[in-house]
Amino acid sequence: MQQRPGIQGPPHGCPAHGNLPLYGPEFGSDPDGHYEHLRSLGPSAPVDIAPGVEVELVTSYDAALYILQNPGSFVRDSRRWKALNEGRVPEDSPALPMMRYRPNALLSDGAAHARLRQAVTDSLASVNELQLVRQTQQSADYLISRFSSERLGQAELMAEYAQPLPLLVFSDLFGCPPEIGDRVIAGISGLFDGQPGADQIVGEAVYELIALKRRRPGDDLTTRLMEHSAGLTDEEMLHQLVTLLSGGTMPLSATIGTGSALILGEDWQTGLPVEDAVTQVLWNYAPIANYAAHYPTHDVELGGRTLRANEPVVISFAGANTDPRLAEHREQLSAKAHLAFGAGPHACPAKDPAFVIAVTGIETLLNRLPDIEVRVPFKDLSWVPAPWSRSLVTLPVRFTPRTVAPPAARAPEPQAATPVPHRVANPAQQPSAQAAPKSKPGLFSRFLAWTRGE
Repeated sequence: MQQRPGIQGPPHGCPAHGNLPLYGPEFGSDPDGHYEHLRSLGPSAPVDIAPGVEVELVTSYDAALYILQNPGSFVRDSRRWKALNEGRVPEDSPALPMMRYRPNALLSDGAAHARLRQAVTDSLASVNELQLVRQTQQSADYLISRFSSERLGQAELMAEYAQPLPLLVFSDLFGCPPEIGDRVIAGISGLFDGQPGADQIVGEAVYELIALKRRRPGDDLTTRLMEHSAGLTDEEMLHQLVTLLSGGTMPLSATIGTGSALILGEDWQTGLPVEDAVTQVLWNYAPIANYAAHYPTHDVELGGRTLRANEPVVISFAGANTDPRLAEHREQLSAKAHLAFGAGPHACPAKDPAFVIAVTGIETLLNRLPDIEVRVPFKDLSWVPAPWSRSLVTLPVRFTPRTVAPPAARAPEPQAATPVPHRVANPAQQPSAQAAPKSKPGLFSRFLAWTRGE
């Protein structure tokens, strides 16, 4: 594995706190150097995760594991967040969408967490692996077909493949009809790009999906979650689905992109399986880089640092996984001992399906375009300059143009019932049925049409 060079001297601190900022171009150009500097300060250190937002970042593997496995002393409910409650977190902070409380399994504790998580894990356990592989291959084939015969054999894999692939698979798994699937994909893509109002688009589309499945259950994850014995309310359904859709697709996109770049890179050993590349990504380029804010229920002394009650302690999965203290034990550790999927009671419940989707997505790309190669050396690729994820900005490739044909047309699905209309504050502003223009089909609609041979 090629490592980026360390930064020369301590990075510049945040003017407000004197803390190391974990965002912006300097961080994006050398995240590993930042983690190395932070480790020199101890198992954890104060950083600014966003302008004006201070957290304690844990870069030690042992310390991270201790926190993740001790829910009695470290809880996830951000309603405890002292600075937020005192009005010291900017209202427009990019940290708020990632850290603000929502009633989902990820940010709940105790009995509430156990109930919501059981519903999620039981529903995910019903996913058939062979079906998941077929769905991923079909989605991958469609995306490859869009660029494989055009533009003289060149493409940008992050935007054209790695990012939309999990969105297509998830929309299919959750039983979205075409129009709702289009808006789910548009909204999640907007969240990736930081577009204003993207969260509202996702929320409204998922709300309509829930209403549809209440009226017309199907053989899909939404219905299984809805029919679980936990008896989730519509609001609880909304928050679990949004978490699964948004929290599941971004890490998968990053894994598929980085895994493809590794395999196509100059340092990859020919003949190693795709599973090895995905595992290397999870260890060395953790897709969820810094996340999982915990709030100590009391002051905790850890490695010479005092973690203050109700002040956020964020786990650096990227820093912990690359902790040099692990080097002497790596051969004895299981390949799955990384913390990319978390650990303890809040460990990712979808890690097995996620691994299958990532491996299948990369394998399908290599099988369909056997001479594909990257146009930029791996060491020169750029990373998104945000603290939350470790994802490539772009992945330019070239290949011999070829046609990827659609599968045999499958029978058309039943027409979905009319979705619940949006709430409009002033009924007079509602467009008439005659004047409403027909919206252009989105990505999911076009994908479903392609599978039918249209």
